[in-house]
Amino acid sequence: MAPYDIRVYGDPVLRTPAEDVTNIDAALRRLAEDMLETMYEAPGVGLASPQIGVQKRMFVYDINDGKGGFTVVNPRIVERSGEWDYEEGCLSVPGLSWPIIRSARVRLTGWDLDGRELDIEADELLARVFQHETDHLDGMLLIERLDKGQRRQALRTLRNRDIGLSLHQGRAGRA
Repeated sequence: MAPYDIRVYGDPVLRTPAEDVTNIDAALRRLAEDMLETMYEAPGVGLASPQIGVQKRMFVYDINDGKGGFTVVNPRIVERSGEWDYEEGCLSVPGLSWPIIRSARVRLTGWDLDGRELDIEADELLARVFQHETDHLDGMLLIERLDKGQRRQALRTLRNRDIGLSLHQGRAGRA
């Protein structure tokens, strides 16, 4: 069982910008390990700390390229270029995905868990993961990246899902 539950659409913590990490210590390293475990169990390729209810500016990722899982503390995207349209989902909006246009290439800065400065140039999938996770740290969900029609349909789907869940739970409570 994963150390944390992943917060889903509707949880206000997902709309709140995360605060910069001021101290990289053993507790933060343990949090990163737990986040990786939670991400792998989900399964996903990235997980930002607000998705588990922790308002620290950090995320973990593993794009399944054989290099393993990584943590970025206080990430900032400092350069963007190109466009890449790709089907994107989110662990906080389970079971749904949309084609979303993001920058094809980014340069990300931040810190690793040993306090070393990071400066990573990424393209395509890794660039997308960096953009998606930094959006979470800024209090933004991928639904906000949809065009007006897609967003309206996505919100309708989520509302209907919530209604169905409520009705199901209500029936179960009466049994």
